[in-house]
Amino acid sequence: MQFADIKNDIAFRKIFGNETKTQILISFLNAVLQLEGTKQIVWVEILNPYQLPRMAGSKTTILDVRAKDESGNFYIVEMQVTDKKGLDKRITFYSARGYASQLDASENYYQLKPVIFIGILDFEYLQNPHYLSRHLILDADTHEHKLKDLEFTFIELPKFDKTEQELQTLTDKWIFFIKNAEDLNLIPASVNDEGLKNAYEEADRHTWTKQELEEYEYARMRETDEIAREMFVVEKRNLEIAINSILAGLQNDIITQITGLSLEQIQKLRTGTEK
Repeated sequence: MQFADIKNDIAFRKIFGNETKTQILISFLNAVLQLEGTKQIVWVEILNPYQLPRMAGSKTTILDVRAKDESGNFYIVEMQVTDKKGLDKRITFYSARGYASQLDASENYYQLKPVIFIGILDFEYLQNPHYLSRHLILDADTHEHKLKDLEFTFIELPKFDKTEQELQTLTDKWIFFIKNAEDLNLIPASVNDEGLKNAYEEADRHTWTKQELEEYEYARMRETDEIAREMFVVEKRNLEIAINSILAGLQNDIITQITGLSLEQIQKLRTGTEK
């Protein structure tokens, strides 16, 4: 088997947005939200099912998976590879818009159903040391959870460091799959959940069409280019900060702490500014 990188746009949508294998998404949601017994999700409707871009090389406009369950609750599952500016505001806006868009002008507020956002992040974002965190709207003093219709769960992949032998819960096994599938060539022996097993099978690139493989590779190149652009912007910003710090009279070691540039880089900048 040759598994795809699940963080890739095409792979992510193909696996979690599969209308014919909704057990994949059901299993993932139950595991990540830690739903048990009668609270478990047993049915979902995928609202933006997987499809390839119409033209080869075109950019997919929606990279999340949206679904609703038998109770009418809405789920947004999104993959984020880089920490973009304003991510917190975009997530809040996107979730709130999904909540408000349920109603027409003639309908009543009591018909609104909860929106649960699940963000899979390939970078560290929160202070919580655990890789899985849940965010609710609580009373600051009593922690009363009265406002229940917006909820946010974050999975920070860099904080997950368990090996295959250390996997115990289904949640662990799902996060291991998302983070490490690309480096595996067999489905781990510990996988005994049908939804997760289906996810591994869908991730096997040997079963993909030629067009899917081409779009997958294009998405990978686009992602690499985007990361390179963002690194360039950060480096340029750090150089500007370093030059301004030099002109302000700060010492090299302090500038290194501020910008992350090496002492050698800062000394070259200092020599250039003194000419």
